[in-house]
Amino acid sequence: TVLLILGFLSTLAVIALIAVAVTQNQPLPKNIKYGIVLDAGSSHTNLYVYEWPAEKENDTGVVKQVEVCKVEGPGISGYSHATEKAGPSLAQCLQQAKEVIPSAQHKETPVYLGATAGMRLLRLQNESAADKVLSSVENTLRLAPFSFQGARIITGQEEGAYGWITINYLLGNFKQVSGWKKLLHSLKSVSETSGALDLGGASTQITFVPKGLSSESPENQLYFRLYGKDYQVYTHSFLCYGKDQALQQKLARDLQASTSTPNSSLPDPCFHKGYERTINISDFFKNPCTSDKKKQLPFSQLYIKGEGDYQKCRENIQKLFNKSNCPYSSCSFDGIYLPPLQGDFGAFSAFYFVMNFLNVTNEPNPLALNKVTSTIERFCARPWQEVKTAYHNIKEKYLSEYCFSGAYILSLLENGYQFTESNWQMIHFLGKISSSDAGWTLGYMLNLTNMIPAEEPARPPLSHGSYVGLMVLCSLVLVSVVLFAWLLFHKPKCLQKGIV
Repeated sequence: TVLLILGFLSTLAVIALIAVAVTQNQPLPKNIKYGIVLDAGSSHTNLYVYEWPAEKENDTGVVKQVEVCKVEGPGISGYSHATEKAGPSLAQCLQQAKEVIPSAQHKETPVYLGATAGMRLLRLQNESAADKVLSSVENTLRLAPFSFQGARIITGQEEGAYGWITINYLLGNFKQVSGWKKLLHSLKSVSETSGALDLGGASTQITFVPKGLSSESPENQLYFRLYGKDYQVYTHSFLCYGKDQALQQKLARDLQASTSTPNSSLPDPCFHKGYERTINISDFFKNPCTSDKKKQLPFSQLYIKGEGDYQKCRENIQKLFNKSNCPYSSCSFDGIYLPPLQGDFGAFSAFYFVMNFLNVTNEPNPLALNKVTSTIERFCARPWQEVKTAYHNIKEKYLSEYCFSGAYILSLLENGYQFTESNWQMIHFLGKISSSDAGWTLGYMLNLTNMIPAEEPARPPLSHGSYVGLMVLCSLVLVSVVLFAWLLFHKPKCLQKGIV
């Protein structure tokens, strides 16, 4: 009888142990949400698919990028003469999103389109065409099986701020810490957040948390609450100072100063020696970035011949930055307030693409400014034929402009934003962080998830304390049964002597 009871108890304890462990540790059902953001830039459009768990962290979703699709063709502002084609151009990437997101979740997946500086310029140039482009885009997005949430032109301030949110999120700067880790965190000498430097085709943005609060230029200040914490951010967007529009501005200045005759050519130090380009004068001054430099010329086309002279190129570019008037304690250029630079900066988009092509983004040991300068200078000095042969797989338009873009980036960072040899190492050129692209779209998505109600997370059947208690109890029962059985059948000598 005793044996039967012991056997029954030990079997029961083993079954209970296994049952509790299996039930408690089975995978929890995943409750994943999806969102789509289209970045309609001046030169092209990218579609990003993001996912996050339905339960949230301090009121902001934990979002990560799962797919990116580059839309074929120009940016949507490039359809100003055929506005009805803007929307259908997005169809292929929307199809790709449909394949990535489970079909059962299509209806509840929000889709947003944010257009940036290319559309800001089109709106200034031709508001009716800009409205028609957005209408075409909206019609296509409404026909998709997702939950359409809007297609609009975002402000330069938003673009800068969302880019700042993106890189700080990806770098882990918003995570809340507690206990001794919090003490260590507060002792860190580095700035709590990183600044953001964004460069597109038509605009550029600088965003960071300044050291002290300032009442100067309140229009450049934004407030955010993310992961339970408040941030006061300085941001400014310079329209017409993206790399493509800066080149247009430079060429317009050169045209103004030129004494070219119908058959002559204009020498340009920012293009490689041996490179030639033809410009149609009529198209050139329609652009809002160059219209103020309009000049009546006795010919319709102009021929540009490259000189490949970095120093002269820099001198030309520096004329774009008006430093003569500053109504504040300190300015960047064009009379715009800039507080003293603070902390590290992540430089992304065209900052990264250009510098990466020129091979000067060597993280984690960034090159010193003088080495970056000499690398770009050497590249500009190479003859066009040699450059074309070495990089035959790159489109000629892009390849021909890397010399200008490299020189322009250094001018913008040094002359525009006042980075120097001593604080150049604060800049980190970022393409991707943790498999997500650095850019404004993830920040946009993060901010928008604040409007998505948090849901109860899936939980194990038992709390951690109850689970541990049950496991300990079952283990004690099992050990007691085994010990009792051993004592019953193998009486120790001490017990036998006591009996004698």
